[in-house]
Amino acid sequence: MGSMAQRTWGGRFEGEMDPLVQEYTAGDDADLYEFDIAGSIAHARMLGKQGIIPQEEADRIVAGLEAVLEDFRAGRVTWRPELEDIHTHVEVLLREKIGPVAGKLHTARSRNDQVALLNRLLLRDRTDAIVRAIERLILVLAELAERHAADPMPGYTHLQRAQPVTLGHHLVAYAEMLLRDRARFLDARRRIDVMPLGSGALAGSPYPLDREFVARELGFSAVSRNSLDAVGDRDVFLEFLAACAIAQLHLSRLAEEVVLWSTVEFGFVHLPDAFSTGSSMMPQKRNPDVAELARARSGRVVGELVNLLMVVKALPLAYNRDLQEDKRAAKAAAATLLATLDIFAAMLPELRFDLDRMRQAAGSGFVLATDVADYLVRKGVPFRQAHEIVGRLVREAERRGCDLADLPLEAYRAESELFEADVLGITVDAALAARDLPGGTAPRRVREAVAAIRAEVAPPSLG
Repeated sequence: MGSMAQRTWGGRFEGEMDPLVQEYTAGDDADLYEFDIAGSIAHARMLGKQGIIPQEEADRIVAGLEAVLEDFRAGRVTWRPELEDIHTHVEVLLREKIGPVAGKLHTARSRNDQVALLNRLLLRDRTDAIVRAIERLILVLAELAERHAADPMPGYTHLQRAQPVTLGHHLVAYAEMLLRDRARFLDARRRIDVMPLGSGALAGSPYPLDREFVARELGFSAVSRNSLDAVGDRDVFLEFLAACAIAQLHLSRLAEEVVLWSTVEFGFVHLPDAFSTGSSMMPQKRNPDVAELARARSGRVVGELVNLLMVVKALPLAYNRDLQEDKRAAKAAAATLLATLDIFAAMLPELRFDLDRMRQAAGSGFVLATDVADYLVRKGVPFRQAHEIVGRLVREAERRGCDLADLPLEAYRAESELFEADVLGITVDAALAARDLPGGTAPRRVREAVAAIRAEVAPPSLG
C-alpha cells in the first residue's frame, strides 16, 4: 500500500509529498500514543452505543486499538515519517490488525477535534505530574523550615543586609511561592478539563453523538460549548506555559540564593559532593552546577511561552497548522520544570547550613538599626526623628570601625537622653522574637506557617 493511500487526506492529491515537506511538517507526538488511543477507544465505544456504526464493528475496533496499544508499549512499533503523526500511525496499525473496518473509527471525527482532545489529555497528565512534584518540594521546604525556625540569618533588600530573619522564615517564603504555583496549575486544570471531541473540523457534527458519554469515559468534567473555539483555542496551553514559566522563575530565584550562599564571600551553605562538581584546573573548587543550570533553564521555559504567544497572535479561527507547535512547547517546558522540581527536592535536604556564620552575619552590618529606632518610637519619638537619630549613630559606629552593639551607652545618650542601658540588650534573638505576628519571622510564627502549609498540601490535591 503506497503512502498516499495511507494518508487520511490523500483522495484529491496525486503523486508523493516532497520528503522535505514530510520532514518539515512532521508532528512531535510519537510519544503520545496512550492519549490518542484512549480517545479513539472512547470514541469507538460511543459510535457503537449510539448505533452510528454496528456494535460488533465498534467492539472489533476497540479490541484492535487495545492490541495496537500493547504493540506501542512493547516497543514493537517502528515510526514511519511518511505517516505524519501519531493519529495516522494508529489508524494504519489498526487497519493492519482488523482490516477495512478500521476506517470507520474516523466516523463523526475530524483530525482537528481529535488533536484538540489529545492536547487536553496531554496537558491534564502533565499538570497532575507537576502539581505532585510541587507538593513534594513544598513539603521538603516545610521540613527544613521547621528545623531552622529559630536559626537567624540576615535578611536582604537590594542584596544588602537589612534586618535579621530566620532561615526557616526565608525557606517558608519559597514554599509560599510554590503554593501559588500549585494553585495556578490547579486553576488552569479546571479549564483543561473540558472535552472537545464532537466539534468536528470546526462546525460540529451531523451525527447523534453522545459527547457526555465520551467525557465520562475519559474523566472530563464538561464538554466544550463552541466548536470553533474548541478546535482553535490554545488558551489552555498558554495558561499551562505561563504557570510553568512562573514556577521555573521561582526555582531560579532559589537557585541564585544557593549559588550566592555557597560562595566563600557568603559561606552560608556547604554543597554536598553528590550535587556539585569540581574544576578541571583548580583543585579547591566546588561548583553549584545544579543551581546554575536551573537558573539558566528558566530561559527555556519562558521561551516556550513567548513562542506560543507569538504563534497564537492574530491567528484567525478556527484551526491553522501553526497550532501544531503547541505540544512541542508544552512537553519541553514540562520536562524542564519537572526535572528541576525533582532535583531540588533531592538536593535541598542535603545542603549543610553554616548556622554559626549565618548567626554572626545576622548581627553585623547594622542590621539591628531599625530595632534601635523602634526602641525610641516606643518612648514616644516620631519614627522619622528616630530614623535620623539612629542614622547618626550608624555614622558614628562607621567612624569608630565597630557595629552598633559595640558603641558605649555614652554614644547613644549623646544622640538622645531617652536611651537607657537596656538599649544595649537589643540582640538578634530579641529582634526576631519581637516580630511575633502572623507572617512575621518570630520562630513561633514560622512554625505556625509550616503547620498551615503542611495542612494545605496534605493530603495531596491529586491522587
